Amino acid sequence: MFSLALPLLSLYLSPALAATAEQWRSRSIYQIITDRFALPQGADLNACDPGKQTWCGGTWNTIRENLDYVQNAGFTAIWISPVNQNYEGPRSAYGDPYHGYWMADVSKLNDRFGTADDLKALSAELHKRDMYLMVDVVVNNVMATSLSPDYSTYMFKDSSMYHPYCPIQWGNTTSEQHCWLGDEKVPLPDLDTTNPTVISQYGDWIQDLVKEYDIDGLRIDGAHVQMDFWPGFCAKAGVFCMGEVFGGIDIDAVSMYQGPQSLDSVLNYPLYTALVSAFQIPGPGNMTALADVIEASKSKYTDTGLLGNFLENQDLPRWHNLSVDPQSMYNAMTVNFMTDGIPVVYYGQEQLFSGGGDPYNREALWPSSYEKTYAYGLMSTLNQLRNFLANTTDWLKQETNVLTTSPYGMGIMKGSVISIVTNIGSPPQNGTHIAVATPFDPSTPMTNILTCQQWAVGSQGMVEAQYTAGGVPVIIIPSDHLAGSGICGAALATTAANGGKADKLSSSASSSFDPRQSPLLSITLHVLSCSLMALFFFV
Repeated sequence: MFSLALPLLSLYLSPALAATAEQWRSRSIYQIITDRFALPQGADLNACDPGKQTWCGGTWNTIRENLDYVQNAGFTAIWISPVNQNYEGPRSAYGDPYHGYWMADVSKLNDRFGTADDLKALSAELHKRDMYLMVDVVVNNVMATSLSPDYSTYMFKDSSMYHPYCPIQWGNTTSEQHCWLGDEKVPLPDLDTTNPTVISQYGDWIQDLVKEYDIDGLRIDGAHVQMDFWPGFCAKAGVFCMGEVFGGIDIDAVSMYQGPQSLDSVLNYPLYTALVSAFQIPGPGNMTALADVIEASKSKYTDTGLLGNFLENQDLPRWHNLSVDPQSMYNAMTVNFMTDGIPVVYYGQEQLFSGGGDPYNREALWPSSYEKTYAYGLMSTLNQLRNFLANTTDWLKQETNVLTTSPYGMGIMKGSVISIVTNIGSPPQNGTHIAVATPFDPSTPMTNILTCQQWAVGSQGMVEAQYTAGGVPVIIIPSDHLAGSGICGAALATTAANGGKADKLSSSASSSFDPRQSPLLSITLHVLSCSLMALFFFV
């Protein structure tokens, strides 16, 4: 356990940031289930079995006390599980509401996780660190233990404010918006968000919640309600809204929820589905589907730069449960950080947790001892580059382009950053290569930010990655574009040279990532020329 306790703040002087979608564009998010992130000092570190589906003891205070772990990896925001009162009663068929998603009276806080002052202290500490607070909210439904619940225990106390029971038929938009999630053991009665009273009271509630706790953004659970509810709700909140909309690979089913008619952002399920298809080992290795999603997203979403890119969350099996090779995650993660969108990392991904579906994908983090793993270091480096580019260039607004695809990888470019990713996994592959045509002049000096090795662009702007040492990701950028970043020996920006932004950069500039300590991070690069092929060996 960390002992990074900070004094409880008795006064909350930081004003609500009321962060806009544009301000969230540059953020990277670390997702936390409050109950599973950290324990108070002296608690039993061996008493959390996710299979028991009950509370393990994490709180808002223990998140606050351990924020260094998140910030040192370069993350600039956290998303925490819902903070509102949950079901209180006998243990349900699916355990206790340790996860926070089983709503009771949303006008009250969940005292399992702390007091109002504790939540305010967490918010204040994040703002002190120039980090944002995203809170998960459940607006779609409440939780019950029968199909005929006593509605007097909820904020909305009349049955007329709920849709009649019907099981959801996924793929049917009307059914998704009007029917109940859950099942007959633990049904989730569905609010009628066309009801004027529901609209008014939800608006007042979210406005008060955001203001009281200086919340910067909302992640909206189960955003499958009629779309015209969301603009008014999010206007009352006054902050960035990212919705959860299931859609598999179907971009149309998800993208219709982003835009002025609905929400600022949605979680990027089509990209997630394509990443699994492309990188899972064993798996189909479908790079074409991934390239198609990247290209189609440009025209189908209102703004790809605001989408939430992820590999794991509380509803999905861990990546390491799906794919046996860690290099598959490192390559897929590179796509999430280096393409359009806001990277979201679910706690424990950096520890290669391997739980399957709910509840085993909700492991406690503390048995890991918060180790600075290779994955943690890789995230730190990816965040370091992304934070630098976001603060000093218009990189975030540059569109991602697919430069090349092959059965075993692809090259993509966003701004001046070229990422070459592969699905071949860790074993060396002699003769396997990915050739990428870049827009750079021959001999342009490049730096691979994951190894700090120098590259040079070959004839006709070509570079080629070979995998004689295994399938590692490659991220190259013109070396002079790193000036002021602190990456690979480049000097940090000064306040004068960087328009006063040095303080923002310094919080994540010192990455703990050391590529020399990483297995399989050697790579062979061929630089193509008209008359010869120069061979560089990087170790």
